[in-house]
This record gives sequence, structure tokens and C-alpha cells, in this order.
Amino acid sequence: MALSKPIMNLVASYLQNLYLHPIKTKSISSCVVGCAGSIASQVVAGERIKLDPIFAFGLYGLIFGGTIPHYFYELIERLFPHEATAFPLAKKLIFERLVIAPLMQAFSLYTLARFEGKNHKAASKQLHSLYLTVLEANWKWLTLFQVINLAFVPPMLRVLFMNIVGFGWAMFIASKRRQSQKKESS
Repeated sequence: MALSKPIMNLVASYLQNLYLHPIKTKSISSCVVGCAGSIASQVVAGERIKLDPIFAFGLYGLIFGGTIPHYFYELIERLFPHEATAFPLAKKLIFERLVIAPLMQAFSLYTLARFEGKNHKAASKQLHSLYLTVLEANWKWLTLFQVINLAFVPPMLRVLFMNIVGFGWAMFIASKRRQSQKKESS
């Protein structure tokens, strides 16, 4: 019972900040989740903790991981309002899965490589080697979470929900990138 008060205070503080400073709050949350996913991926792989990937995932989350989804979820609600369109959930899901997901996967793979200090040529090479595998996995594993997100999660909390899912996704991306880097160095 004593633990519940600090947790409730934390949740209340988060929701208040989400309401008052939505982009800043979502960006910081994305940064924390990205860093945690990168660290967890390295720990699970039994590797020594490297700061470059942690920095890359954290910076990506801080700059893009909160802002882009924030504006995307606002856009999708305007494009496919629940009351005004037939099958709004299906339209939102199709738009997200066939337009946004492919663009975001390419953007994130390239940007993460650049944030790790790779030049354009190396980042492009990594993008080309991983893109189809990562996009296919995204469609396979994240579609159900997007359905839940778009159908049941209030718009204000959608980025947080996907950040929680994103912890596992960050671990997956980090492991795929690590495998690709090992192949390149062999």
C-alpha cells in the first residue's frame, strides 16, 4: 500500500506534464525508453555496454521519437475522424502500416546510424541491408499493437503506449543492427 502513493504521484505528474507539455514529455519518454532498450539489448546479448548505441537511441527518441508520433496521431485523427468516415480504424491502420511504418523504418535506421557517427555511405549501406527485414518484422509484430493503440488508447496516451511497446522494438532493432555490423566487420 505504501508503494502505491509514490506510483500514483508519478503517474499524476506524468499526466499533468503530458497535458501541459505534450511534445516535451513524449520526447523525454521516448529518449528514456530508447536508452533503456539499447542497454537491455546489449545486456541480453552479453556484450560490454557501449555508449554509442545508447546515445543514438536516446537522441533519436528525444528529437524524433516524441515529436513525429505526436503529430502523426494528430494528423490521423483529422484525416479519419471517427464520426465522419466509414471504417475509421481500418483506414487509420492501413495508412499507418502502408505509408508511415515504411517511411519511419527507413528514417530511423538511417538516423540511428548517423547518430552513432557513421558517414552517409555506411549509414545507407546499413539501411539497405536491414530495411526489408526490419519492415517485415514491424508489419508482423507491431500491427496488433497498432490496432490496440488506435482502437482503445486515448490519443493523448498513444505515444506512451507505443513507447512501452517500443522498448522491445528498440531491443529488436539494436540486435539486428549489431548482427549487421558484425557481418560487415567479418
